[in-house]
Amino acid sequence: MSSQAGIDVQAHIETLIHDFRTSDPLMPVIVLHAEESSQDERVGRLVEELRAGQEAHGTRFAVPPRASEEAAEPVRAAHLVQKLGEPRRWDSPGALYRRYAFPRLRLVRAIEEAVRELDRDGPPPSPTTPDAEREQEQRLLDQLAKQRWRPRTGSRWRAGPSLFDTAHVLPASVVAGLAVLLASVDLWVALAAVLGILALLTALNYWLPGRAPIFLWLRRESRWFLTTTFLLPVSGQQPSEVRLLHPLRSWRAIAARANDVADSLREGGQAQLQLHVLALLEDLRDNHRRRSWDLRGLKRIRPPMLFLPGADEQGGGFALIKAVSDVRSVRSELDPLLLVASVAKDEVRLLDQSHSAHPAHPAAQVSDGLRDSIRRAHQEWEHGLRAGQSPSRSGAVPWELRIALPTEELRRLEEQRRWCTRAPSRPALARLVWSLPVVSLAGLLIVGSLGYSWWNLQDRYCSAGVLTANHDTELVKGVGGTDECIGIATGGVRFAHEGEAGDTGTADDAVPWTLGQMEDRIHAENARIEKEHKGSYVTVVYAGPLSTSPEAGRPPVKGTEELAGVYLAQAAINRKNSVKLRVLPANGGLDMSRQRTMADRIAAYAEKDPTVVGVVGLGRDLKTSLATVERLVEAGLPVVSGTNSAAYLPRQMPNWFSLAAPDNWQADQLGILVRQLRTEGRPQSAAVLARDTRGSDDLYTDEQAYYGRRMLTREGFTTRELRYQVSVETASLENQVEKLCEQGDPPSVIYFAGRTEDVGPLMTELSSRCGDREIAVITGDDLSKANFERGEPMAQKVTLYHASLADLETPAGGTLFYTDAEEYLPGLDGEDVSYTSPFLRNGQTALSHDATRALYEAASRSRSQKPQRPLTEGASRGPSREPQNRATTWVNLRTVSLKNMATGTIDFTRAPVYGDREGHGIALVRVRKGDDGAVVSTKLCARPAGNLAALTEEGCAIDAPDTPGS
Repeated sequence: MSSQAGIDVQAHIETLIHDFRTSDPLMPVIVLHAEESSQDERVGRLVEELRAGQEAHGTRFAVPPRASEEAAEPVRAAHLVQKLGEPRRWDSPGALYRRYAFPRLRLVRAIEEAVRELDRDGPPPSPTTPDAEREQEQRLLDQLAKQRWRPRTGSRWRAGPSLFDTAHVLPASVVAGLAVLLASVDLWVALAAVLGILALLTALNYWLPGRAPIFLWLRRESRWFLTTTFLLPVSGQQPSEVRLLHPLRSWRAIAARANDVADSLREGGQAQLQLHVLALLEDLRDNHRRRSWDLRGLKRIRPPMLFLPGADEQGGGFALIKAVSDVRSVRSELDPLLLVASVAKDEVRLLDQSHSAHPAHPAAQVSDGLRDSIRRAHQEWEHGLRAGQSPSRSGAVPWELRIALPTEELRRLEEQRRWCTRAPSRPALARLVWSLPVVSLAGLLIVGSLGYSWWNLQDRYCSAGVLTANHDTELVKGVGGTDECIGIATGGVRFAHEGEAGDTGTADDAVPWTLGQMEDRIHAENARIEKEHKGSYVTVVYAGPLSTSPEAGRPPVKGTEELAGVYLAQAAINRKNSVKLRVLPANGGLDMSRQRTMADRIAAYAEKDPTVVGVVGLGRDLKTSLATVERLVEAGLPVVSGTNSAAYLPRQMPNWFSLAAPDNWQADQLGILVRQLRTEGRPQSAAVLARDTRGSDDLYTDEQAYYGRRMLTREGFTTRELRYQVSVETASLENQVEKLCEQGDPPSVIYFAGRTEDVGPLMTELSSRCGDREIAVITGDDLSKANFERGEPMAQKVTLYHASLADLETPAGGTLFYTDAEEYLPGLDGEDVSYTSPFLRNGQTALSHDATRALYEAASRSRSQKPQRPLTEGASRGPSREPQNRATTWVNLRTVSLKNMATGTIDFTRAPVYGDREGHGIALVRVRKGDDGAVVSTKLCARPAGNLAALTEEGCAIDAPDTPGS
C-alpha cells in the first residue's frame, strides 16, 4: 500500500477475512472518504490498491462497470447488479475452487427480459377482468418457455434442440446409469432408455402448464423463488411451498409468483433494484454454504468483495449501497459480501438523507491512530446495527461503516515502508480431501474397482451385475476350455444354450422338445406357485448333466430327457394336490464332471431355502459320486436317483435311494443269457472290452468291467480284459478288435463295458475285422439309450444283449404317465405317445418322473393328528397333504410305496439302511440284424419295478423269435 491509511484499512479487512474462515461475521458496507475534498482522488486510488492487494491474496472480487446515466438511478443500479451475475467478473488468478454460479439472479433477469420483450411496444393495460389477467399471465409464461426460463447470452437467445437440453440429459443419464448398475442391462438397452426418456421429457415440456421445464420446480432457484419472505410484499400472497410429490401445484405456484414479480419489475424503482440485490446476495451466500455436497464454503476461505471506486448518484453506486443495506435489514440471513466504496467528500451527505439533524454515520475520529479508530467504529457499528435498522431511522443506511481518512494518513509513504498484512490462508482440510483431483482420483478408483468387480463377477458367475451376482451358479472351465455354468438355477439363470432356449429352439433328434423349453416351463410353473401358493409347496432339485457339448454343439440328450420327466411329475402333481411342487434344475456339467461343485451350490442354497426337501438325479456313476452324496448328507438332503446303477452307494450312503438296478445285480441277470451261450464240454473264452478310465472320473465303466468279468468267470468262461481309448468323443477300437479276431480261438462272448456312443465304432470294427464269426456282445443298461432303428450301425453276425433299467410295457395299461406326457410335454402334436415311442422307450424320462413322484410323496405325507388345512383357491381336491421338512422327508422315503407308476411300483419299504433293496425293474433286450437287413430289438424277458419274481432261463430264452417294436 502506498499510504498508512491504506495499510490500516487493509489490516481491518484482513481481520474480517480471518474471522470469516471460522464464523459468519457481519460484513459491513465500508464507505471511505477523505476529510478534505482535495484528497478524493487519493481515496479512489486507495480503493484500487485494496483491489489489487485482494487480487494478489486470491480473493474473489468484482468491479461493476459504470452504468449509463440515461436511466433512473435505481434502474442504473439494477443494471450494475445484472452485470455482476456474470461468473467471469468474479474470477481471480489465485481464487480457490471453481467459479461462482448465480442461478437466482439469472432467474430474475430472465423474467425481466421476458417482460421487456412483451412490453417492447409499450406496457400492457392493467387487466380489468380475470380472463384478461389469465391471458396476460399466459403470455408471460409462453415467453419464458421460449427462453426456457433463462436470460439471453449477449444478443442471442439460448436456443438449440430441446431434446439435448442439459436439464433433460442429466436426469435421463442418471436414470440410465442406475439401470445399468442395478438391472445389469446391455449398453444398447441403456442408450435406448436415455433417448426414450429424453423424448418423453421433451414432449412433457409442451403438455405441462405454462410449458415450464420439466424439473423447474426442483431447481434451487425455484425453491428460493417460492419460499423467500422478501417477495411477500410483492406478491401479496402467502409463500408457496415446493412439494416433491406435487409438481403441478409447485409449477402453478412458480407461474403465479413469476407474474407477480413481472408486475413489480414493470413498475421499476427500488423494488426492481432490491429484487436483483436480493438474488445476488442469496447466490453469494449459497456459493459459500459450508453444508453443501461439495463443501464449497470450507474451500472458499475468503469472502467475496465488491469494489466501488468513485461511487456516486449518477453511476448508480449510491443506489446499490442503499439497496444492499435495505435488503440486509429486511432479510434474516447473513451474506458474505464485503463491499468497499470510495465516495467524494462533498457527496457523502447524499447517503444520509436522515430526518435527524445529525448525520447517521459520523466519521471515525482519529486519536490513538487510524487502525484503532476503525476498530472502535466497527464495534460501535455492530452495537448500533439493531437500532439502525429500526423504522424510526428511515432514510439511514444502517449497514454502512463510514470511515473518514485524515489527510496526513493519505500521504504517500516511502518505498521501503510499503507493506500490508494478510490473513492466514492455510488450505482447509476439505480443500485437500474433497477437491476435484482427489474426487476425480477417487472416482477413477471407484470406477476401476467397479469395473474389476464386474469383470471378476462376470468371469466367475453365470449371472452377475456390477456389484452383485447370483452365487447359486458359477462358471468353471469345462471340456475344450469352454465355460460351463455349474450350480442350481435360481433367478433368471438358464442352462440351455443361447440359441436353443425358448419354445422356438430346435429339438434334438432323440426328443421332440428342447432343454430351453423344459426350463422355461418349469420356471413359469415355479413363478405361479410362488405367487399363488406361498407356504404350501416343497422344492425338489433336479441334478443332472445340462451342459451343451462344445464338440457336438448340441444340448445334452440325457439331461433333456430326465428334466422332461421331472417337469411332467411337477405338472401332474400341481394339478391334483394342495401341496405344490417347485423344481429347481441344477447342472453338474458335461457328463456330470462337475457334480461335486454342483453339490456345494445345492447345499449352500438349501441352507437359505427350507422348502428344499431333496434331490432327484445324479444319474451318472463317477469317482466323485461318493463325495457328492456325502456333501448332500451333510446338508440333510435325501437323493432319489432314476438311472444311477452304482452298487456301493446304497451300502455306504444312508440318504441314497435309486430306482436303477445296481451293476452287480444287472451282471447276474445278464449271466442268465451268457449261460445259454456257453457250449458244454468245451472250453470257452470271453473278453471284457472296457474304456480306458485313466485320467477320467468314469467309475461306471470300471464297475461294469469288474462285475462283468466276475460273472463270465462264474459262468465258466476264460476271460481277458482289453481297454480302449476315446479321443474327441470317438472310440479307438481298431487295435483291440484286431487282437480279438486274429486269435486262433477268438472269444464268442464280449462283455462290452462302455458307453452308448462307443457302440457304433465297435460294430464297424467287428464287421470289418471279424468276418462271418458269430459273436455275442453283452453290455449294461447304458445301451438302452441307443436307437438302432435311426441309423445306429449293427454288424451282420453280431448279436447284442443289453440290460434296460425299466420295463415300460407291463405297467403301461395302468399308469397315467403317457396321458400326462401328451398333455404337458411340448412337441408331441401328431406323435404316438406310448411306451414304444422312440423318445420314451429308453426309460430315462419315465425313471426321473417316478423318482420325482416318490420324493414328493415323502415330502407331502399327511399328518393324521392335525386337522385338514383348507384348500387354497384353485387347488384341486386330492389327498389331504402338508409340506414336510427335509429331515422328515428323508425318514418318510422308507415308507413310500407308489403303484401305477410309469415303471411299475416304486417301493422303498424294502430298502434297508446301508444295504441293497429288492424289487428293481429290469428288461433284457436282444438286438440283431434280421434276414432283410433291418435291425430288430427284441425284449427277451422283463419285470416291472416292485416285482420280486426272479428271471429264469426259460423265461429269457435267447432263441426267442424276433418281435420288432418290443
